[in-house]
Amino acid sequence: MSGKSRERQAKLDIVNILLGITGGIAAYKTPELVRRLRERGADVQIVMTASAEEFVTPTSLQAVSGRPIRKNLWDKEAEAAMSHIELARWADLVLIAPATAEIMARLAGGGAPDLLTTLCLATEAPIAIAPAMNRVMWANPAVQANRDKLEERGMTLLGPDHGSQACGETGAGRMLDPDLIATAVSDPEFAGSVADGPLAGRTVLVTAGPTREPIDPVRYITNRSSGKMGYAIAAAAHAQGASVTLISGPVFLEEPRGVDVLKVETAEEMHAATQASISDVDIFIAAAAVSDYRPADRAEQKIKKTTDTMNVELVRSPDILASVAVLDDAPFTVGFAAETENVREYALGKLKNKKLDMIIANKVGSDCGFDYDDNAAEVLWEGGDKALPTMAKTELAHELIDLITERFTATRGAESQPALSIVSVKD
Repeated sequence: MSGKSRERQAKLDIVNILLGITGGIAAYKTPELVRRLRERGADVQIVMTASAEEFVTPTSLQAVSGRPIRKNLWDKEAEAAMSHIELARWADLVLIAPATAEIMARLAGGGAPDLLTTLCLATEAPIAIAPAMNRVMWANPAVQANRDKLEERGMTLLGPDHGSQACGETGAGRMLDPDLIATAVSDPEFAGSVADGPLAGRTVLVTAGPTREPIDPVRYITNRSSGKMGYAIAAAAHAQGASVTLISGPVFLEEPRGVDVLKVETAEEMHAATQASISDVDIFIAAAAVSDYRPADRAEQKIKKTTDTMNVELVRSPDILASVAVLDDAPFTVGFAAETENVREYALGKLKNKKLDMIIANKVGSDCGFDYDDNAAEVLWEGGDKALPTMAKTELAHELIDLITERFTATRGAESQPALSIVSVKD
């Protein structure tokens, strides 16, 4: 555990934790989770499903918890000592980690075929679950529908995290680190809260997508952008614990969970929304493809085809990125440079001329960048750079947020250390 994590440890106000362990590979992390909870003063009673025993032994869990492990709803000896109803009443918190797709489905359906699900129905304590499954399973519409039901009923989701998985794939679905889970439920304000992360207590503002500059009511000038990269970055920042606002141009994407989204259309609207939201922002990431020019005049009615040519006078749109970077109390400011040639040269010029803290450069064209689900990037800052190879934009977003967090902490982090806060991690 890092020194920072030790500094953030707090004694639990929630003393009695009923830890449900289900049959996922992440169950091997649960002895460590029990240790972290007990370090913070919790009394932990473990309830295992039958499948959980395939991944971790009751003997090891009893050794770290100091309590007999409960497994069977029909265990007469255990029921005589502490019935399932008494267990349900005893718990200050029911924490299920790992929570598989199967247990989420049982909880969503209100089923009670085993001891753990029976306890969940019988308890009045808050319930928190730490999902853990393959990234494709996590993205399955049925799992997401169950997730929605559980959240609507007041259950708290801790994670899942994004990263490499036991199956060899990379994506969202791995269980949060045990120390992060323990930290989440250690906070005095925990009441169905979610895990701390490296950007906890920080505010991130992201712009994404294109802008549309109207010529008349049916025509407009725009930049080519799907918004996928900006949306992925907003979701990744949120997953790291940040409070995130996303200012989005017109796109056809699902809004990231847990992120405040402001919809705009024109460059002027995006500029106004940015200026209105920039106060107290720690990190500003300008991923939007803003139209550099807009029509000087907008026709109120559709322009008819009466001549062979048509001239449209264009004027400069406001430079949103530059307007933030020059503020007296400017946040850590990150720009994007989407170029068709001389990518590094143009990016370095933009980094210097606009006085940015960091710039993310990538090549775009008919065969890369635009509308694709993957991308590559070269990240540049004063005195350093890092090349990131082609990967899924969702994965690239997490790599970028990790790097931005690292540079922000190195250059700005000491200026104001946020207090430990608990934020919703839903991605």
